[in-house]
Amino acid sequence: MNCLPLSHNFEGKVVVVTGAGGVLCGDMARAYAMAGAKVAALDLNEEAVKKLADELKAEGFVCEGYKANVLDRDLLEQVHQQVLADLGPCDILINGAGGNNPRATTDNEYQHEAKEGQKTFFDLDAAGVDFVFKLNFQGTLLPTQVFAKDMVERGCGNILNISSMNAYTPLTKIPAYSGAKAGISNFTQWLATHFAGTGIRCNAIAPGFLVSNQNRALLFNEDGTPTPRAGKILNGTPMGRFAESEELLGGMFFLTDDNAASAVTGVILPIDCGFAAYSGV
Repeated sequence: MNCLPLSHNFEGKVVVVTGAGGVLCGDMARAYAMAGAKVAALDLNEEAVKKLADELKAEGFVCEGYKANVLDRDLLEQVHQQVLADLGPCDILINGAGGNNPRATTDNEYQHEAKEGQKTFFDLDAAGVDFVFKLNFQGTLLPTQVFAKDMVERGCGNILNISSMNAYTPLTKIPAYSGAKAGISNFTQWLATHFAGTGIRCNAIAPGFLVSNQNRALLFNEDGTPTPRAGKILNGTPMGRFAESEELLGGMFFLTDDNAASAVTGVILPIDCGFAAYSGV
C-alpha cells in the first residue's frame, strides 16, 4: 500500500482502530503508523492484528495488536487499560468494525420478482437483523464510551466513524445494514454536538462501492465482466468505476487532523466516485 505522500503528521498520536484485522481498517491502521502515530489495532481476529503489528514493527513503525470484541464492554475496558500501558491515552478513535449478515439480506431486489424457495423480506431472520444493528451501532457506541474518556480528560481528540452510501439512500437487498449505517450517520452528528464543548471532534466517512475479497464474486463474473448488479452500480456512478481502499485515506487523514480540520465536526464525507451526487439522469 502506498498511502503517502499524503502530508499529514500524526507523530506521537495514539490511534485506536477497531476492525483492524480486515483489509480496509488494516490499511487505515498502517497509514496512521506510516504517518508517525502509535497505533492500537483491535479486532476479534487476534491473529490478524498481531500479524499486522509484527509487520509494521519490522518496518520501524509503532503498532500493537489486541483481541477485542466491540460488543463486549468489559473486554473493551481491559483492552483500554492495555493500550494505556503500552501506548498511552487515545487521541484518535477509528470505529471501523461493522458489516452485514446473510440472515438479514433478501435474495431479490423486488418482492414481485421473488421465486419459490428464495429468501424474501418476509423470511428475514430477526436475530440476524438484530446482529447487524448491534454490530454496526453498538459496535461504534461501546468503543466510543470506553476510549473517548481519554479525550474528555485531556480536552482534545478525534472520533471517526464509518458510515456508508446506504445511509443516504438504502440499497436493495440489505435493509438492516442500510438502516444501521443511517443510524451511524445520525449518531455521528449526535456525538459531534454532545462533545462540542470538550474539544473532541466527531466525523464520519461514507465509503462508496469498493471491491474486496468478500464481494468480488457478487460484482464480477469469472471472465472479469461486471455482474448485472455491478453494472447497475457503475451506471449510477459518474466516475464509472469502483473506489479503491487507499482512496479513503485522504478523507480519513483530513477529518482527524486538528490543523487541517479544526472547525469540521458532525460531517459525513462521501468517498464514492460521485455515486451520491447522481440522480440517474
